[in-house]
Amino acid sequence: MLFEDLIQEHYDSNEYPALAALAEEWEETRPFEGLKVLVATPIFRNSLVQYEALIAGGADLYAGRTVEGTVVPCDVEIVELLQESEIPVLSPEMVLDMEQEDDYFDLILDCAGQFSACHPRIGFVELTKTGVPYYEDVDFPVFIADSGIIKRIETSLGTGDGYFRGLEKAGYSNFEKKKFVVFGSGKVGCGIALQGLSRGAEVVTVTDTSRRNTSNDFILTLEANGIEVVDKNDSAKVSQRILEADFVVTATGMKDALASEALQSALANTKAVLANMGVEDEFSEDFPEERVLNKKLALNFSLEEPTHLKYIDASLALHAALGERLVLERDGVIDAEDENSKGLRNPPAEIEQKLLGITMQNGIIGAEIAEMMGFKET
Repeated sequence: MLFEDLIQEHYDSNEYPALAALAEEWEETRPFEGLKVLVATPIFRNSLVQYEALIAGGADLYAGRTVEGTVVPCDVEIVELLQESEIPVLSPEMVLDMEQEDDYFDLILDCAGQFSACHPRIGFVELTKTGVPYYEDVDFPVFIADSGIIKRIETSLGTGDGYFRGLEKAGYSNFEKKKFVVFGSGKVGCGIALQGLSRGAEVVTVTDTSRRNTSNDFILTLEANGIEVVDKNDSAKVSQRILEADFVVTATGMKDALASEALQSALANTKAVLANMGVEDEFSEDFPEERVLNKKLALNFSLEEPTHLKYIDASLALHAALGERLVLERDGVIDAEDENSKGLRNPPAEIEQKLLGITMQNGIIGAEIAEMMGFKET
């Protein structure tokens, strides 16, 4: 296959231990033999390692992307490489046209709900939390990879790193004592804030502080590290922080999160460098795209490798392994944890534990993961 040399040229095996382990296992077990599998992971160089594992498992592989490539950006050169390797690249519209001819995929490994209108024979695996709303009423089994522990490696460590690499590509390199305002305190927002702190920046996080003692333990992590947390509903304080900032970044995962009149006024008058790190346009449709780095697309997607493979390996492995789980359940090899297997489902703990163990033992980021999770590496 044409891209095997590219993988070996750019990556060491300890950068993708989880996918390498799956490829080795699946070469023997062939769980996807005879199955048509569509993978809508953003098409970049590091995506090739996930494709290689699935092909090792016998998958008849297709890649998915939106026609314009704007909802989930891609590397056009890698798209061309896939086509040269005789791996079709399809849009949602093309898949729906195939279904009209009674030609269905068995599995769809989706990202951001791009292919949620399709009808795979076995089910879906959704990579991101952004895609969840698209699947709430779908009458298929849908694993949500972002619901588990493993996705924290990518979003808390890798995405924060990608944001700062994106700033460096845009010409900004000195962050010592610079003022950052981060909108959002989830995995991505917390990762960005902590990355900024490690670079000597002064960081403020804007979020819903009513979640401090409920579902959002990240707020407690931010405060424990001395990061100021401002309630999103305190418009006066939030606006003031924007006007004082050197950098403002959105990571709420919500479309039009900064669309209020007060925030739009502050954004229009700030000298801060603006960036988005979510799939949606969080600045609002009316806010000029030229004011935001990378024209409002997630800043790390301006890079040749938006998230380093070492940080995304376990997420991509989980994405693929949950597809295998659906096949095993369909074939009766494993019983579904819930009698009603349709609808949104969390990753089984044993799959995450297996992949997490491989990543920490055989990868190069074991110490970073251990620190993130609050325990010492053994």
